Amino acid sequence: MKTDRTDVAAPATGEIAVMPAVTVAQRRRRAAAAAVDAVAWGLGVLLAVALRFEFTMPPRGWLATIVLALIAAAIQVAVGYATKLYRGRHTYGSFDEVRLLSIIVIAITAVLGLVVMAVGNFVSVPRGTMFLAAPFVLLLMFGVRYLARLMLDRSRKPGDDAEPALIVGAGYIADKLLHNITTDPTSPIRPVGLLDDDPAKKNLVLRGVPVVGRTAKVAEAVKRTGATMVIVAMTQADSVVLRKISDRAESAGARVAVTPSLNALMSGEQAATDVRDISIEDLIGRHAVDTNVELIAGYVTGKRVLVTGAGGSIGSELCRQLSKFGPAELMMLDRDETGLQIAQLGVSGHGLLNNRDVILANIRDADVINGIFDDRRPEVVFHAAALKHLPMLEQYPDEGWKTNVLGSLNVLNAARRVGVTHFVNVSTDKAANPTSVLGHSKRVAEKLTAWAARETGMHYVSVRFGNVIGSRGSMLPTFQTLIREGKPLTVTHPEATRYFMTIPEACQLVIQAGGIGRPGEVLILDMGEPVSILEVAKRMIAMSGKNIEIIFTGLRHGEKLHEVLVGSNEDLERPFHPKISHTHADPIAPEKLDKAGWEARMFAEPRDNDTSIIEPIRLPPAQNEDFVP
Repeated sequence: MKTDRTDVAAPATGEIAVMPAVTVAQRRRRAAAAAVDAVAWGLGVLLAVALRFEFTMPPRGWLATIVLALIAAAIQVAVGYATKLYRGRHTYGSFDEVRLLSIIVIAITAVLGLVVMAVGNFVSVPRGTMFLAAPFVLLLMFGVRYLARLMLDRSRKPGDDAEPALIVGAGYIADKLLHNITTDPTSPIRPVGLLDDDPAKKNLVLRGVPVVGRTAKVAEAVKRTGATMVIVAMTQADSVVLRKISDRAESAGARVAVTPSLNALMSGEQAATDVRDISIEDLIGRHAVDTNVELIAGYVTGKRVLVTGAGGSIGSELCRQLSKFGPAELMMLDRDETGLQIAQLGVSGHGLLNNRDVILANIRDADVINGIFDDRRPEVVFHAAALKHLPMLEQYPDEGWKTNVLGSLNVLNAARRVGVTHFVNVSTDKAANPTSVLGHSKRVAEKLTAWAARETGMHYVSVRFGNVIGSRGSMLPTFQTLIREGKPLTVTHPEATRYFMTIPEACQLVIQAGGIGRPGEVLILDMGEPVSILEVAKRMIAMSGKNIEIIFTGLRHGEKLHEVLVGSNEDLERPFHPKISHTHADPIAPEKLDKAGWEARMFAEPRDNDTSIIEPIRLPPAQNEDFVP
């Protein structure tokens, strides 16, 4: 195909870059569009006059009408080229093109209509000819464009070899997805129907794809349409909804996939067609809390921010998210040099470890922490450094005291001395009615944070949440490793439940807390219903397709059968965010810390555990479909 070429100077280097201009085929298509519109004027004017006189107008009038039609057609082509209508300004048949085309036709009608009204009687042309012709002209122009778009869309549809798919949801995300796959002949997905629970969308046809039922009828719709894939394209599909849809689809033999989140689409990080198979994180996780970006920017943007425990799962994601809000300086502190490298990779795109952004230090060392705060003068602190593995701390409670209690106190004292205005202490649901070393130590850290808030009057708060999906050493990565190696999964108790949230969600809550938390408060995310650990294990085995046994080991020392997010003596309120609760921690001054008394109370309390060992059982994937939490 012949192509014109245009030479332009590259702005960065000054070199001459050769870029393709308009192809011959494109010129021909645009000329054809201009010709179609010109013919539309001719036919429209002649048809208006013919209908006006019931095809009995004298020859002199016909001649004048033909001249008028030619004039209108010529003006249309001239104005069309002047406004770039026929030079590729808009996609052919798009709403933008139709709007411009309508403006041109209306303008021509008005101008020529006035002229005809003035001289019509002298040339035997009805004075209302242009106003009668305009609707016919627009109808012809729009009709040709509609037929052209219809033919083009049909030629771009996925082939019959593409996988038939049902789309769950008929909203914005589904529309974006359908727009992409119905105009791409190479798409591996071919939509065969939509499912939506909105009664107003019962008869909707979106991008040529009809709504064929409600989400509760997934299995029936799969059988009726022959779909082998179900794509969830909903903005508010939480884990409960996803589990129901997944169970119903898989019972009908269809695999399940999900679209990117609305935030990922709007930010451009992912496209609507970036669908992926549903994961266990989707089935037990939750959608991120709506974040007030303006509120966050108000206390982070332009400020010196320090994150302790920056090399951990939560800390590194915190750093990555905080970097988007433009802090004047982001300091990442950890005792793990490898973790710091990972955090730096996420923030700066390199892991050279050769600048002041990364700080290698242990929060147990008060002198070192004080020196760092005196030198760097942070204004906002996120304290994520902690020892978190419950059974390990049960064996070594002194380590929990040194890091989670005294280490937190070191950071709080340093923050108070240099005038930190916002301090967010990352806590855990195990601090509510604590029964373990981890829970008790983090509860003391919450009380110390409340004390610092009382002393300074500044925004010193704690954030409490449940198990974080995918964090280092957590349940899911452990299960994934065991399944990959074909080893049995160990579950403490068949009735054990936990709250789960994703790492990005946890970090959004932590950042949000700094903006809405009042001095001394503990903020708690509404995490929905707790999830059965046995259910998670069974689902992961089923998704792997392997025959893996599950071994019940009994609850470990200090471990709860069911976690809670709120202590028995805590009162909740939700003054700012519908999914974030606020409560208060009782302050405790450092001079009142009593390690011996802490240990005595901790180990004297009754433990909610059952250490009995249950016989190993083998649960093949076929038996897992009936378990829904």
